[in-house]
Amino acid sequence: MTTTCATGVHSDHDVYAAQCPCRAMLNLLANKWSALAIGAMEDGPQRFSRLQDRLQGVSAKVLTQTLRRLEDAGLVERTVYPEIPPHVEYALTPLGSGAAVPLRALRAWVEDNLDRTAAGCAD
Repeated sequence: MTTTCATGVHSDHDVYAAQCPCRAMLNLLANKWSALAIGAMEDGPQRFSRLQDRLQGVSAKVLTQTLRRLEDAGLVERTVYPEIPPHVEYALTPLGSGAAVPLRALRAWVEDNLDRTAAGCAD
């Protein structure tokens, strides 16, 4: 599906086109840690340590990189509270909340259908 670029920066948006900037956003959202981090923030702002606890298996380095990429894309907002020690929270922006909807459906589909896939049948 091709759509017209609302900002006029590009002629149109087509994720199937090799040079379309949509691919960078698709790559970000299709990333396992991005999808899980967005899901973890659906219930409200989260501290880094809480996100790392929730996303079992993610390293601090990878979580930091993921949160920075989500922030750079405008999906996550980082708020630093001037306390000692510093208190930092991450929260979804309205754009991030919009992205959370299809990602939530994808995570639910995976949980509901894993046993029907070849990956779910592996020993």
